[in-house]
Amino acid sequence: NGLPAPKGMEETTQLFMEEQQFVFSLIMSGEISDQAPRSIYGKLLTGENVFNRLHPLLSDSSKTSRLDLYHNFPAESFIVPKTHHFGNAPQAAFVVDAVVDLTSEHGIQLASNFISVMDAISNKVGKDEKDLVEAGIVYRVFPSTEPSTSAPICQVLAHSSLVGADKIKAMLGTEEVLSKSLSDLLGGVSNDIMEKIQSFKCTPISTAIKATEELPGLNFVMANGKPYVPESPVITHDDIDLLLQIELPRSKAAVSLLKEDLSFEGPDFIDAIAQTTMFLASAHGGSSKNKDRQDLVDEVLIVEKEENIENNPFRFSWNQETESLQNQISLVVDPATEAAQRVAPLLLVFRDQLKLPLTMALAPKVLVGDDKNVPITSYYRFVADPSATLENPPIASFSNLPTNHVLTLRMDIPESWNIQQSKSVQDTDNLRCDVQSGCSDDSHIGAVDESIPMHERRQLTTVEYGLKNLQVFGQCYDAGRGNPPNGLQLTLSKKNLSSEKTSEVEIGADGTIEVSDGPTSSAEPYSDTLVMKNVGYWQLPANPGVWDLNIAPDSRGAEIFDMVDGGTKRGKIRVSKKPVNNATKTIVVKDFLGSSELLLVKRRKGWEKASLFYDQSSKSDEDEVINVFSLATGHLYERFLKIMMLSVTKRSSLKVKFWLFENYLSPTFKESARAMADRIGCEVEFVTYKWPEWLRGQQEKQRIIWGYKILFLDVLFPLGVKKIIYVDADQVVRGDLKELWDMDLQGAPYGYTPMCSSRESTLGYQFWSGGFWESHLQGKPYHISALYVVDLEKFRKDLVGDTLRSVYQQLSADPNSLANLDQDLPNYAQHQVPIFSLPQDWLWCESWCSDETKHTSKTIDLCNNPRHKEPKVSMAKRIISGSLFKESW
Repeated sequence: NGLPAPKGMEETTQLFMEEQQFVFSLIMSGEISDQAPRSIYGKLLTGENVFNRLHPLLSDSSKTSRLDLYHNFPAESFIVPKTHHFGNAPQAAFVVDAVVDLTSEHGIQLASNFISVMDAISNKVGKDEKDLVEAGIVYRVFPSTEPSTSAPICQVLAHSSLVGADKIKAMLGTEEVLSKSLSDLLGGVSNDIMEKIQSFKCTPISTAIKATEELPGLNFVMANGKPYVPESPVITHDDIDLLLQIELPRSKAAVSLLKEDLSFEGPDFIDAIAQTTMFLASAHGGSSKNKDRQDLVDEVLIVEKEENIENNPFRFSWNQETESLQNQISLVVDPATEAAQRVAPLLLVFRDQLKLPLTMALAPKVLVGDDKNVPITSYYRFVADPSATLENPPIASFSNLPTNHVLTLRMDIPESWNIQQSKSVQDTDNLRCDVQSGCSDDSHIGAVDESIPMHERRQLTTVEYGLKNLQVFGQCYDAGRGNPPNGLQLTLSKKNLSSEKTSEVEIGADGTIEVSDGPTSSAEPYSDTLVMKNVGYWQLPANPGVWDLNIAPDSRGAEIFDMVDGGTKRGKIRVSKKPVNNATKTIVVKDFLGSSELLLVKRRKGWEKASLFYDQSSKSDEDEVINVFSLATGHLYERFLKIMMLSVTKRSSLKVKFWLFENYLSPTFKESARAMADRIGCEVEFVTYKWPEWLRGQQEKQRIIWGYKILFLDVLFPLGVKKIIYVDADQVVRGDLKELWDMDLQGAPYGYTPMCSSRESTLGYQFWSGGFWESHLQGKPYHISALYVVDLEKFRKDLVGDTLRSVYQQLSADPNSLANLDQDLPNYAQHQVPIFSLPQDWLWCESWCSDETKHTSKTIDLCNNPRHKEPKVSMAKRIISGSLFKESW
């Protein structure tokens, strides 16, 4: 869309995300609609830093690189193009330099060609006729090598304006120009000029460069410090014109900034502008399609003055009396937004603890709209209390909450923190007040002192959270190819820093203390994961300490790759030449902030084309255990989850291991689930994953849970888990899951049950039978997500997780898409990721399946009826009881 594409995968992904948001903003503002514009692409080719043709300048990933040449060339080195005549101060100014190696034919040709182009350059710069601005342009030529600066030609170039462009170009056309004396080069010039040039001594340019970046080469051109290295000595007018276009916004800003303070005196003024532009460009990144930032508070003050508004009730100022030089904070905020909720506690710290000058202007929307478009639907507390101590820990306190609403509690935490609930009496998914007994924890458990009147009782609900893990995350790239080795398996093990046996103390999220005999062996990884294709991302749970990050020892990746040391510079991967342990990277978790780790690997010789996955599936003891995945939130669904677990265990002919998503389970459930597992003869393991910041998030708790249900299946479980069956919490199993476990998925990574269509009363509610879904599916069935089986080996090998996340990232840009996220996503992606359709009797749902088919069903799901609402408990009592069930659930 006219934006220069960076070379790095992370930068490219970020650019795509920004462009999607830009297009969506044009749609929301009405600038793009079904009727206009005639050319959407033409509309996108607008804005600064947007270009309608390719050029090497645009493919350079280092858009902000600048070279500050320190030299002793005087002002006489500037040449004014023949087409330019200085009059009034220009709107933009450019110093264009050619740095050339005069010992080579390439450098001499480039210098001669450069002078020809610059002498004929127009003083009008811009992308289109309507955007042209008048520019002041001067140019000069620098020698880049030691022999060049020692030769008399360097003294001549330092006084180019006194000699003239034509004469210098003629000099460059002579043979052995470096060996020519000044008298040979300057025949016919006046004695004054000759003496001035003879008295000048060139400083070697190679020692006079202050490198904000490395010297890009011996032959290059630059405008206001922005370098361009042409591949050939032929440089064209279009090359220079594009270089000036790229620098135009900054140059215009510098002229606007300095025009009142500098008098226009030709080259000196232009040089001052060029130096300012170079400084500003070095301090700030490249511009995008967004407009320049403006001080909106200043605009508010201007409006107040124009409208004669005194004591504006929407503007507030604090700490303005200070006269010391310090940071000042100004903001314009809509108070009824989530952004305002999040920034308010930080503003209190700025105002009260740091005592910074603070100006805030409120800009609320005049009209909100209907209930669906209310900008804020939650109460928010940010725990940032500088005065907190161990005896007085920071808390999030909510008071005067409404008693006529059901509330849900959710944490908003840093990416590197794994926070779990450690203590809670009430259901934090359904916090509500009882009119008779009140809202407190005591009233919830029936421990209220009835002698105290209701209005005098303390209605206090307490919930405690604990930090269970600190996540280690980062990016991994193949140093040889520059792309992520997606599917590479990684493990994290505690580093044994001592050969002596020592004890370790680990404090759990609930405050429990565990003492172990000594460091975990490197053969027993603490956690494992694989590298995603999406920006090469990986994530592993850890704790404070020193860790070894390894390529999984028994994996295919351990045969193919070695770890290498290095980093990135100017968008390119640079591998260090110093020796490194090719099997381990040491990671130190030393604070709570978290930082992204860069892991570089390189293919071994002879393995350049090898696949990261074995062609055949491996067998293990896990094949004799049925792995069942499920998740739930709220006490009601936790009750259903226990029923599901019991029904699966009773009906299964193999041992069952449940993998339960921990993030939204209550502490009481986790404790009782372990006891229940021991009693009924199954295993329970809790898994968790942190939603990566680069993946578009969801705001509603239910949609977040749906996302966890489908988006991270490749990384949610230990790598040793080869297959998983997902069963909804509100589901009862009547059949043996071994049949589903052994089912041939016919090459598909997962199998889902198609939606029923046998209940005539709900046929009109089948959205998948018409409209968008009918045309998109092209005859393929629409499947229900309440039950599915996943071949994780196939899933990981085919990079299905990467595909689903990519499709999700694309579709979720529209908040109205993916209404049923966990279900719509795999169905939408069927053309990229095939779904094996399980037999219909593997899932019966009263809403869509007829009563006649219930007796053959192997699982029964309590899915919602589109025609009417029914409480889940009453639905369960009615549907999962009777002669079809051996037990009364």
